[in-house]
Amino acid sequence: MSRRPRHWLFELGGMMLLVWVQLLIWASLSWTAQAMRQDHLVRLRQQTVDMFYHGFGNYMKHAFPEDELRPLTCSPLTRDRENPAHIGLNDALGNYSLTLIDSLSTLAILAGGPEDASGTGSKALSDFQDGIADFVRYYGDGRPGVSGQGIRATGFDLDSKVQVFETVIRGLGGLLSAHLFAIGELPINGYTVQPAWATQADDPLELAPITWPNGFKYDGQLLRLALDLGQRLLPAFYTDTGIPYPRVNLRHGIPFYTNSPLFRHMEGKPETASGEITETCSAGAGSLTLEFTVLSRLSGDVRFEQAAKRAFWAVWGRRSEIGLVGNGLDAEGGQWIGPHAGIGAGMDSFFEYALKSHILLSGHGMPNKSTTSRQSSTEWLDPNVLHPPLPTELQTSEAFLDAWHQAHASVKRYLYTDRSHYPYYSNNHRTTGQPYTMWIDSLGAFYPGLLAMAGEVDEAVEANLVYTALWTRYAALPERWSVRENTVDQGLGWWPGRPEFIESTYYIYRATQDPWYLHVGEMVLKDIERRCRAPCGWAGLQDVRTGELSDRMESFFLGETTKYMYLLFDPDHTLNKVDAAFVFSTEGHPLIIPKRSRQKPTRRHSLSKRVVSKNDTIDESFTHSCPVPTVPGLSGSATAARPDLFSVALFVDLHNTPNVHGPLEAVEVFDRKKGHVTRYRAKTNHTMFPWTLPPTMLPHDGVCAAPVERVMTWIEFPPGDTASSLVSRFGTSLVWYSHNGPTVRNLDGMRLQLEQQKGACGAPLPESSSRQHQIIVIRRGGCSFSEKLERIPSFPASPHTLQLVIVIDEGDDSEEGPDEIVRPLLTTAQVTPRGMGRLNGVPLVLMRGAKGDYERFGEAKGVGMRRKYVVESQGMLIENAIVL
Repeated sequence: MSRRPRHWLFELGGMMLLVWVQLLIWASLSWTAQAMRQDHLVRLRQQTVDMFYHGFGNYMKHAFPEDELRPLTCSPLTRDRENPAHIGLNDALGNYSLTLIDSLSTLAILAGGPEDASGTGSKALSDFQDGIADFVRYYGDGRPGVSGQGIRATGFDLDSKVQVFETVIRGLGGLLSAHLFAIGELPINGYTVQPAWATQADDPLELAPITWPNGFKYDGQLLRLALDLGQRLLPAFYTDTGIPYPRVNLRHGIPFYTNSPLFRHMEGKPETASGEITETCSAGAGSLTLEFTVLSRLSGDVRFEQAAKRAFWAVWGRRSEIGLVGNGLDAEGGQWIGPHAGIGAGMDSFFEYALKSHILLSGHGMPNKSTTSRQSSTEWLDPNVLHPPLPTELQTSEAFLDAWHQAHASVKRYLYTDRSHYPYYSNNHRTTGQPYTMWIDSLGAFYPGLLAMAGEVDEAVEANLVYTALWTRYAALPERWSVRENTVDQGLGWWPGRPEFIESTYYIYRATQDPWYLHVGEMVLKDIERRCRAPCGWAGLQDVRTGELSDRMESFFLGETTKYMYLLFDPDHTLNKVDAAFVFSTEGHPLIIPKRSRQKPTRRHSLSKRVVSKNDTIDESFTHSCPVPTVPGLSGSATAARPDLFSVALFVDLHNTPNVHGPLEAVEVFDRKKGHVTRYRAKTNHTMFPWTLPPTMLPHDGVCAAPVERVMTWIEFPPGDTASSLVSRFGTSLVWYSHNGPTVRNLDGMRLQLEQQKGACGAPLPESSSRQHQIIVIRRGGCSFSEKLERIPSFPASPHTLQLVIVIDEGDDSEEGPDEIVRPLLTTAQVTPRGMGRLNGVPLVLMRGAKGDYERFGEAKGVGMRRKYVVESQGMLIENAIVL
């Protein structure tokens, strides 16, 4: 007797240990099952590489050395010199091979990818080095003399009037980022170089040559060219406000801004005004600090860093009393133009550069006060002499962090709107904070990513859901979407390949590691492939509703969109693991201040001495570090388990949007030109988003349970008067069109019955359905037999669990004869809702029935089966045969 208890305890302990081990294994398998499989991730990564090269290869073949590519006509896109007012084209296209510059940093990132993949590793590295060699061949090496003369121009000596902002973020940022990759300051796997110290102590522009396999010797050509471009932009900063003019001519400067202080003491001042507008925007004036700071630190020329920081603080100093930054403002007078404030177009990257300037400057001291000794024909240009020196406290990393905190606090208090079905950021009045316009623009999709970078992860996830649902609805983001009208705002329905949404998706995934965002990226990738592929590249969408394409591939599609997508699908990329103060510019170019350029860090200034405060809202509640990612549930995704997921779907009317990725049906329509043609329309609407999300990632209570009985609703419209009543009685009130379905033509006296059918084609059935019932009856139609079986949960084999599935066909238009026996066709092996093969197959039979038989099964207490035998002879049924 004394041994049995010990033996029992041992068995109990062993059983408990076994249970714990099984639970741990099950939990780990559950997590692994829900995370995206590695082979699937590799395929998405390769598809992204192929997407980039389809655009880049065609650009180099059909458009280089021009700025951009026309992907539909396989021809180059250049400046519109016949129409100088065409700023939508001329602001960015400066006639200096823009797409190549924008693509270099993406090539460098692909070069850091796995060697065994097509288009990455040594292939991309070779293309990166060849691209730099080609650019230098066309624009020179940035030195004075013969070597500085290229096939097309001597540096950026081009008669091109461009926008300062676009030229800085695309041209200057692209050159600097490629230079940092070329000298090894930004990492590329497999590419190691000796530190590129200057060959002359007093000239940081002359670096020790690095010989590449293509024979090209890199010695800082891109840095010298970047300095040349930067100096050609300096005339735009000659304003009394410190806010730069919006445009500049790369050869002639700013002769069209006759009020500029640049002309006060110069001979040959323009005598007549050109009518050039002096309006710029917060983003255009305040989003130059990253590129100009890196240029100053690399070249030793402080003019750029000082001018860009002064412009940032000039904009910030004009914020309203409630802390909101507006959109347009006058560069000469500094007055705001227009009353609205928001996070989208015209204001977006100002917030971005507040936070990213803090990151870039972290650990660095004040810049050197002396300029480079390298002589230049434009070295005398220094707009900083017009203003007092910037206070030291405005040049520190902490100052920009304080500005970000205050800006974010004001945005959250005055622009964050939760008065609708789901929160979003509205455009409100700058001085009062009252609602001004009710639309969301696609550029605002960057903001959730910025929030994630700042550690505001919960707010980022919430904000990003709106754009994810909008993308699911339109398979792209329209330029503007009206919250009030629930549709594209004022016809602004284009999507030119913008990166902001995939950029935020990338940042939030890095912060949360939630596989939900990998499936969002998969949705973006597949939708672009389906809608935007052109013979020679990737076309923008002129209208997201119709799918009309535009014959332009913007440079940022290769410079940003494909870059963020690739980094999203390559979590182990070196750049995702760098522990350094590097940032992506607003054009997606990685930038960093090299360690050797660091000065002794300045002491943090006390808050009492800061001069950046107006309505100072600094408090201890501000986020100063990133939170630990939320532990997902057993479904594997914390985002997919959010209770507000259906609220945002309702907010963007997603449930009324046809799901073109689901089952389709063919309809015959009449086309005036082609006659009768066959078209396809979706049979279902969207329920979950993104549409690439596997159903297994939803929690068990993430979908509504189907009602026991069919949902039927009666709607009756009373007749208006006697005459109309007679019309409604004898007229036709409901007409059926093959393409549009039933169409109501007269409501008087109309009676409608709405009925919801069941077909086991949606979410998985409840877990109890297969465990507590021996027979499941399903209507035929809506999806295949295999898909119906896939909705049935797994269950243990037992006489008390599921034994048979009956699919009942209540239709009377079947091609089979009334007595023919039909065998259901299973197209795939039976699997569970989680995609795992069934250990015990489920028997399935197809039964012919009359309308109402499905309900009769529901009323039955039990179901029996009989076998029926028939005898045929030479195809004739013998009805009076008796089988013994």
